[in-house]
Amino acid sequence: MATIKDVAREAGVAVETVSRVLNNRGYISEKTRDKVYAAMQNIGYTPNAFAQGLSRQNMDCIVVIVPHIVHPYFAKVISSIENEAARRGYKTFLYNSNGDAERESFVLKICQSSFMSGALLFSADISEETLKSIRIPTVLVERNAIGNAVSVQCDNKKGGELAAKHLISKGCHNLIVLGTLNNIDMPGDSRDNEFVRICEDKGLKVSRYRATSEHYVSMDYHDIIIQALNENPDCDGIFATSDLIASQIIQECARRGLSIPGDIKLVGFDDVQLARLTTPTLTTIRQPIHNIAVAAIEAIEKLSRGENVNRNIVLPVSLIEREST
Repeated sequence: MATIKDVAREAGVAVETVSRVLNNRGYISEKTRDKVYAAMQNIGYTPNAFAQGLSRQNMDCIVVIVPHIVHPYFAKVISSIENEAARRGYKTFLYNSNGDAERESFVLKICQSSFMSGALLFSADISEETLKSIRIPTVLVERNAIGNAVSVQCDNKKGGELAAKHLISKGCHNLIVLGTLNNIDMPGDSRDNEFVRICEDKGLKVSRYRATSEHYVSMDYHDIIIQALNENPDCDGIFATSDLIASQIIQECARRGLSIPGDIKLVGFDDVQLARLTTPTLTTIRQPIHNIAVAAIEAIEKLSRGENVNRNIVLPVSLIEREST
């Protein structure tokens, strides 16, 4: 098996030069770099990425910790993160925590001792104490910055505003908002908070419903949708704070013989692929998922270099009008 010494001999350079090329350290001319790569190819040498990472105490790996891997939003954002990480030369490790804060804390500590380049964490429950103790660059997605972690999130408040103004412009007067109940204050709470505020300022009737953690884990919201429709038979407009909830509202309305958008106009949130697959297709608030992935990985890189990073990075949303309104 070829070694780094064999590469140096083949390229006619010092072993230290080959090492600097492999670890991308120090100045190396393009001519020398090309000679080393050509020598590696000629003798069939493959660098040991693990050994390189240990020597630099940086594995060029980013761990992504999510509570779901089959949820449409997480599936889309994971794909964007993996693509952006690969483009920047990082490998991605994915961990499905099922929303267990203790497991998330354990994985973060393992990452710290394994020389991970950083962590992207989607968590509503991990403690500030844990995040203060973690010394690798850590970015929270859709949670306010706490501990040593910074935050990347969409403009949830603006999303609620856009949804309210759109349904009002379509003539809706009796509205429902279906959101998610969280144990702590989360940026996503401002979606339905702002929606309710704008509707009430206009003197409109608005009923708010909050799904439980059991709904979130099972991804089945039918019972709370049924409750909301039963208690509001005059409803003519609904804002669902995720496209997954909105798709199940479409199912329940079809079962009741209610027309969307004829009887009820509906707006979702996220703009995942599901929004284009429902019948009718879904008007929704688009999260800039690609930009979220880019901003999160850029934040990790800046933190690793000791640069200043905004504690809460907020990215704009937009309303995408389709058939449901």
